[in-house]
Amino acid sequence: MSQVRHLIEPEDFTLEELMQLVDTGLSIYENPSQYRKVCDGKIMASLFFEPSTRTKLSFDSAMMRLGGQVLGFSDASTSSTAKGESLADTIKVVNDYSDLIVMRHPKEGAPKLATHFATIPVINGGDGGHQHPTQTLTDLITIKRFKGRLDNMKIGFCGDLKFGRTVHSLIRTLARFGNKEFYLISPDELTLPVSLKRQLEKQGVKLIEVRYLEDVVEELDMLYMTRIQKERFFNEEDYVRLKNTYILNRDKIRSAKEDLIILHPLPRVNEIAIDVDTDPRAAYFEQSKMGVYVRMALICKLLEVGPYARG
Repeated sequence: MSQVRHLIEPEDFTLEELMQLVDTGLSIYENPSQYRKVCDGKIMASLFFEPSTRTKLSFDSAMMRLGGQVLGFSDASTSSTAKGESLADTIKVVNDYSDLIVMRHPKEGAPKLATHFATIPVINGGDGGHQHPTQTLTDLITIKRFKGRLDNMKIGFCGDLKFGRTVHSLIRTLARFGNKEFYLISPDELTLPVSLKRQLEKQGVKLIEVRYLEDVVEELDMLYMTRIQKERFFNEEDYVRLKNTYILNRDKIRSAKEDLIILHPLPRVNEIAIDVDTDPRAAYFEQSKMGVYVRMALICKLLEVGPYARG
């Protein structure tokens, strides 16, 4: 095997590599039977130090659909971390048990740290409020499937833009694909971090910050809803005050474009009303499904199997 590759943030891959992963994921979606045994004999370690449903199960499903096996934990309290074991020691041990590590951690930078102690690929399954690159891949494959392109769109991000790691990863990546107009819809307390806004503006991106979704919904080609994340707040009173700031319902998208797509990384609390689920523009459950296929493509790439096997 050549030099080990990791995925800690979307910028670890070129735009060409990201597009190839999206296209491979779509190919797997269309022809899943062709990939059933490409990871036969391979083991993925699933290390989730923070609760997860979709990301963990999506990765587990992806590996098993490729013919591989999965080991790991979904709660740090069930690992030796509860006994005081360092992250470095955990990674050194698990490195010898598996061929690939997927890791979620509440501390920003923890997956990056893990790469210093691993000799196998490490995938960041989400680190604090920092990055979530495989959710970005999930978003990209969904956008490509429904819109047929990844550029030249007016995109709205609504909700928790301050702590939303999915937003941070996706907006940077969509800017790389040439999208230059983003609508940032949030309360003042949850706006996009200043450092990220400056980075985007240096790239020539136009950021329109508004308080109310109704003011801009007619302009959008894509709307990315996010929940107000209770686990990121230090003060519960602030969470309670802000948690119901945005509730998307049918009335609020009545004037939106017919080909708008509505995405959400899930889990949803109450920021999207159930009556939106049957709207043809709602793509968030399909988005969750497509995540399995693009993660299958990613596993193949990092393990150099299937379509990425070296001749």
